[in-house]
Amino acid sequence: MNKTAITLMYAWACVGALLTPQVARAAAPRPNIVVLVADDWGFSDLGAFGGEIATPNLDALAKRGMRFSNFHVAASCSPTRSMLLTGVDNHRNGVGNLREAMPTEHLGKPGYQGSLASNVVTVAQRLQDSGYRTYIAGKWNVGSEPFNLPNRRGFDKSIVQGDTGSDNWEPSKQYLPHLPQVYWFEDGQTANMPADYYSSEYFVDRTIGYIDADPRKQQPFFAYVGFQANHVPVQAPQAYIDKYKGKYHEGWTVLRERRLARAIELGLVPPGTRLTTMSTTGDWNALSEKDRLHMERQMEVYAAMAEAMDAHVGRLVDHLKKTGQYDNTVFVFLSDNGPEGSDYHEAQPWLAFHYKQDTETLGAKGTIGIPGPGWASASASPLYTYKFWSGEGGIRTPMLISGPPVRQANHIATALTHVTDITPTLLDLAQVKAPGASYQGAAVEPITGMSLLPLLQGSASAVRKPEQPLGYELSGNAALFKGKLKLVRNMPSLGDGLWHLYDLSQDPGETQDISAKLPQEFAAMQADYAAYEKANQVLEMPSGYTPQRQVFINSVLRYWLPVFGKQALGVVLALVALLVWWRLRRRSRSRA
Repeated sequence: MNKTAITLMYAWACVGALLTPQVARAAAPRPNIVVLVADDWGFSDLGAFGGEIATPNLDALAKRGMRFSNFHVAASCSPTRSMLLTGVDNHRNGVGNLREAMPTEHLGKPGYQGSLASNVVTVAQRLQDSGYRTYIAGKWNVGSEPFNLPNRRGFDKSIVQGDTGSDNWEPSKQYLPHLPQVYWFEDGQTANMPADYYSSEYFVDRTIGYIDADPRKQQPFFAYVGFQANHVPVQAPQAYIDKYKGKYHEGWTVLRERRLARAIELGLVPPGTRLTTMSTTGDWNALSEKDRLHMERQMEVYAAMAEAMDAHVGRLVDHLKKTGQYDNTVFVFLSDNGPEGSDYHEAQPWLAFHYKQDTETLGAKGTIGIPGPGWASASASPLYTYKFWSGEGGIRTPMLISGPPVRQANHIATALTHVTDITPTLLDLAQVKAPGASYQGAAVEPITGMSLLPLLQGSASAVRKPEQPLGYELSGNAALFKGKLKLVRNMPSLGDGLWHLYDLSQDPGETQDISAKLPQEFAAMQADYAAYEKANQVLEMPSGYTPQRQVFINSVLRYWLPVFGKQALGVVLALVALLVWWRLRRRSRSRA
């Protein structure tokens, strides 16, 4: 063989070596994707994040995948879900606030429609366009207008609840009087729901049914399961409740400390992380024996509801294993916000009429469990605040990604990550281009999140530069992240309405304000937040606003008047007619 031939063969081998990885990547099958959204779980509720609740199936996914210990969402459900589905900041995608808590002055303003705007594209639409089979079962809560239902937002098959929540045993029963009824939709039409069910079981059943019934087996699927667990009403099968009997007799303060120790041991928070006691966290030892037993039961049911959800996740995982689909499936698990800390005091007159709350039967059909602020502080441990507030306990939640793209199993990513990052990550995994500034000829909001694929593949330790700000606002509670620093403002009752600065790398519990030590950074981050607020058209809250007060006002406007308005008007008209008749009769008698 002459020198020229040898040279050509060597050159061809080099070209082949260069091309082979690209060819292999292009030929790799696109993964199935399952997104599991828990409702109102705290940072340390999951076993893999330091909790004592039995969540073996989710823990197994965490061990197979990557846990994200610095992952952030919005502090209430629909703003988070809107960002999860679009990758766009909630003030730009139409859900600037939870509709139930939105001031009437804000509703309809740009970014405050209370449901997905027409100029955003969901991840399901892009996946559907690229050939994915797409399914959703469970809580939707990003708009019930016809153009906003899942069948118009990229899902082939869907069974969804349009509201913030409902009963877990009786799907048509409301947990609060937000609307005239609970709205369920199947493939864009009003759904006929069973009279009785258990929500977590039903949503997984429907998901499995969609996957199995679809004849397009050669195409990958995208399945979104929006659980109601652990949203109020907290309810669970008795067999799960019995497993936790007596487990919480030491109270929420002891539980907070144990979870902190475990989170440090697992490497989820740094050594030396401190706790601060919230003003709403009562003294466990000051409770009467009767009250302690009742509150123990509340947490027993809460834990049981979480374990039941995990068991049904396990059924889905087992089904994918049996059908040979598990190995090529990516799982994403997250909670939509921190734990529910309300005691529902304002709603007690309505709840007392519709639900039982006695200790012995709590968790069963016809009862309503409300963990309250004490247990919420434990669920969020070691973080400060809970649902609705912008402390880490309200907006930092457990998140994991498990499956083929993860190069280092059982790894913890400490990088700052955000719910808007999920959509670009899933599109990257599916080898689908993001929609950019236009989609099907119309202008749309571009994705603001960052793909997490470099973290999953081990090629990067962060997706945001230290100097890159990340802003957040909901109901006047606000934050801005920049590197390891967090600027935060919480309104009363858990805050003072002022800005504070924390180093989350050392103090995720937000116990030591360092604004006086870093005045330049403090001022610069306030300027960054002002720029975020302006760019995203964030509206100021009206004077005297509180989410609880506004929920009551909106309930009157959206429930009481529609349901009882006609009857009340009829009564008023009848009284007026009676008064007119009485006066005319008196007048006729006086003339006689």
